[in-house]
Amino acid sequence: QKVMVLNINDLTQAVRPSYLPGDTIEIKIRKAGKEPSQGIGYLDDGTMVVVESGSEYVGDEVRVIVTSSLQTSAGRMIFARTQESALA
Repeated sequence: QKVMVLNINDLTQAVRPSYLPGDTIEIKIRKAGKEPSQGIGYLDDGTMVVVESGSEYVGDEVRVIVTSSLQTSAGRMIFARTQESALA
């Protein structure tokens, strides 16, 4: 019958925005990270963003600069730093 089948996981990956080092993201820091100065936030798709020097901004919306990203078995993680720490 030649019915086209789409894999939902592939489709989700295809429409998920990609972030490259140097890109900026507006994100709310939800909690402190494992390291003393880290803050953790999440993108709308559930991607975890680990923010260097982000612990002092817990509860705040901040603009961060992407430094790297990592694909894990549990999903994607993005590493970033605040614009203030980038200027220092």
